[in-house]
Amino acid sequence: MMRIKILLTLILFTTFFYTGCKNQLLSDLIIYENKADSIINLMTIDEKIGQLSLFTSDWSTTGPTMRKDYIDLIKQGKAGNIFNAYTVDYVKDLQKIAMEETRMHIPMLFGYDVIHGHRTIFPIPLAQASSWDTAAIEKAERIAAIEATAEGLNWTFAPMVDLARDPRWGRVMEGSGEDTWLGGLIAAARVRGFQGSDLSDKSSMLACVKHFAAYGAPQGGRDYNTVDMSERSLYEWYLPVYKSAINAGVASVMTSFNEIAGIPSTSNKWLLTDLLHNEWKFKGFVVTDYSSINELINHGVAVDLSEAASLSINAGVDMDMQGSAFVSHLDDLVKSGKVSEETLNSAVKRILVAKYELGLFDDPYKYCDKKREKEEIMRPEYLDFAREFAGKSCVLLKNEKGTLPVREDIKTLAVIGPLADSKADMLGFWSAAGQWEKCVTLLEGINNKVNGTVKILSAKGCNVNDDNTSGINQAVSVARRADFVILALGESKEMSGESASRTDIDLPGVQIELARAVIRTGKPVAVVLFNGRPLAIQELDEIAPAILDAWFGGTQAGNGIADVLFGDVNPSGKLTMTFPRNVGQIPIFYNTKNTGRPINPEKPYEKFKSNYLDSPNTPLYPFGYGLSYTSFKYSVISLNKTGFQKDDHITASVDITNTGDRDGEEIAQLYVYDLVGDVTRPLKELKGFKKVLIEKGKTVSVTFTLSPSDLSYYHTDMSFSFDPGDFELFIGPNSSEGSSVSFSIL
Repeated sequence: MMRIKILLTLILFTTFFYTGCKNQLLSDLIIYENKADSIINLMTIDEKIGQLSLFTSDWSTTGPTMRKDYIDLIKQGKAGNIFNAYTVDYVKDLQKIAMEETRMHIPMLFGYDVIHGHRTIFPIPLAQASSWDTAAIEKAERIAAIEATAEGLNWTFAPMVDLARDPRWGRVMEGSGEDTWLGGLIAAARVRGFQGSDLSDKSSMLACVKHFAAYGAPQGGRDYNTVDMSERSLYEWYLPVYKSAINAGVASVMTSFNEIAGIPSTSNKWLLTDLLHNEWKFKGFVVTDYSSINELINHGVAVDLSEAASLSINAGVDMDMQGSAFVSHLDDLVKSGKVSEETLNSAVKRILVAKYELGLFDDPYKYCDKKREKEEIMRPEYLDFAREFAGKSCVLLKNEKGTLPVREDIKTLAVIGPLADSKADMLGFWSAAGQWEKCVTLLEGINNKVNGTVKILSAKGCNVNDDNTSGINQAVSVARRADFVILALGESKEMSGESASRTDIDLPGVQIELARAVIRTGKPVAVVLFNGRPLAIQELDEIAPAILDAWFGGTQAGNGIADVLFGDVNPSGKLTMTFPRNVGQIPIFYNTKNTGRPINPEKPYEKFKSNYLDSPNTPLYPFGYGLSYTSFKYSVISLNKTGFQKDDHITASVDITNTGDRDGEEIAQLYVYDLVGDVTRPLKELKGFKKVLIEKGKTVSVTFTLSPSDLSYYHTDMSFSFDPGDFELFIGPNSSEGSSVSFSIL
C-alpha cells in the first residue's frame, strides 16, 4: 500500500512547462497519458472496470440518496463515476468515499443532463437556435457550466446535435433543427460554452456530444426506432454536425440508441473506432446512453449481456451507463481472451486522462466549494440574460394588420389559455435542476410589464390535453370585456422531449375550439405558442390575427415574452425547423431535391407530378422564416464577378433597407444551388447568414464571401469536392423568399 501511495504522489505532482497553445495541449495530453499508464499498471482488473462504469444516484422529495449496492461498488473501486448527483455536500460525501475508502484513491466524475441551463433555465435548445445568435448560445452554456460546477458537477450530457427533419420526434426540442451547416456552428458554440478555454478551470465541465449517430432520423418519428439511410445521406447531412463538435474539442461522445443499416450504434466498430477515433482523431472517451449495452439483446445482435458487453467495448465503447454490463461480465471476458487487456487499458486511459484534464487528481474536491455554490446560483445578471434570451428566441409567425405589439392605449387586457399561468410548463423538458416555482409565467410577466396601468383579466379556458370544454364560455366572457386578448396555447412541457413522439402535432385537446370561440368575439387576438417542436397549426394560422412562437422560454419566460408582446423587444427570431401544414407532409425540410417530375408552382395540383391531391407541397412556415414589427426590403444581389476559378473568392452583396417605423434586427440568409452535379443536389443549401441591426429608414449593406471549396459535396465515389459548372445564389429573409443570381465555376 505504501508503494502505491508513493508512486501515486510522484505521478500526481509532477509538473511540466511548455509554450505554444497547440503544443501545450499536445504536451499535456502526452503527460496525462503517461500518468494514466502509470496508474493503470497498479490497478486490478476490477478497479479498471470500475473506471468504465457509470451509475445513477437517486433523488426523492426528501433529497438525494445513493443505493447501498452502489456505495459498496464505489468502496470496492468498481464504480468510478456517478450521474444525477449534485449539490456540494452530496458530491463531496461521495467523492470522499472514492478518495478515502478505495485502494487507488481515484476521483470520480459527476455527470448530469444540463441541457439548457442548470438552475437558471434558458429557452429550450430549438428555441435558442431560432435566435441564430451563436454568441448568446455560447454564453448560455457558459452560465450553465458555472452554475453546474458550483454544485459539484463536472460533466454534462450535452450538447445534443442530432439533425432532425421529423417534428413528430419529441427530441427535436433538444437540438438545433434541420440544417447541417447551421447545426455545426451551434454545436461548436455549445461545446465552447460548457468547456471554456481551459478544462482545468473550476467553472468548466466536460461536454458530451450526442447521440452518435443519426439518432434524429428514426422511422416514423418514433423515439428509439430504427434508422436506415444511404451512406451519402449519413456523411453529407448527419455526420458533419457531430464532427463540428469534435473539431471544437468536445471531451466525450455518447452513443445513440438506434441502429444504422442494421448495426446498433453501441456495437458499431466502424462508427466508434474506425470513423470517430481513427478518421476523425477523437481523443476523448465514449459513453453509452442509459443501459444501451443491455439493449443489444433486444436489437438481436447479442444473445446475452456478456456478449453485449464484449461487442460494445470491442466496438469502441469506454463507459457503460447504468447497465452493469461491464461490472458483471468484463472480468470474465478479459480472462477468457474475448476482450484484450489492451482494449481494456485503452478505455481506462481515456477516462483517467479526462479526470486529469479537469484537474481532479490535483484537487478531487475542486467542485465542492460551498462559497461558490452560494454565490454562483441564479445571479441577477444570469436572470437578466435569461430574460433577454427568451425574447431573442421568439419567432413572430403571423402579424395581420399590425396586431402586435399590444397598443399603448388599451385599458383592459385578457390573458386566456391553459398555458397562461403554468409555472412548470415554462421550463420545458430537460430542465435539469431548474425550480419551476421560481419561473415567471406569461400572466406574471404581463402583470410585471404593465405594473397596474392596465386592467388584467384572465381565464384558463381549457386544459392542455383533454376534452373538457366547460371553461370555454367563461373565457369568451372574459375576452368580450377586454380591449385586447393574449391567447396562450400549445403543448405541455412533457409532450416534447425524450419518449414524447406524437402522431398528431396540431394543438392538443380542445384548444382549437377555445381559439375559435375567443377569436369569434372580434377582439384583437394574439396567440402565444408554447411548444417543443414545430406544430401543424394550419387552421390556427387561418383564423388568428397574430401568432408568436415563444417555445418554452425557461425561468424568465414570462418577462421575456412580455418584452416582445409590448414592443420593448422587436422580434428577430427565425425558424430552424420547418412547420408543416399537416402531418401527411412529414418529413418536410427546406433543402429538398428536385425530382424527375417537379411541380409547376403555378399548377400545384397538376396530375403526374410529384405532388399531393389534397395539399400544396409548400410548408406552413419555411426554414429561416420569421417576421418583425418593422419591414425590410432587399436589393438585387451584386457579385464581384460571374465566372470563378477554383482558388477565387465569391463575394455577394445586398443592400437591406428598413422600410418600417421601428429599428429592428434582420437575419439575412445566403443559399446556393448546384444546377448539375455528379449526384443530385438540393435546390437550396444554407451557406451563410448575417444578423444585422438596421435603424428605421436606414440601409445596411451585407456581404458574404464563399470559396468554391464551400460548395463541395460527396460524389459518386464518396470523394469530397466541388464541381465546375453553373450555380444559383440566393439571398433573402428565409429559404422561400429573396432574389437570386447565377455564376459559374470554370
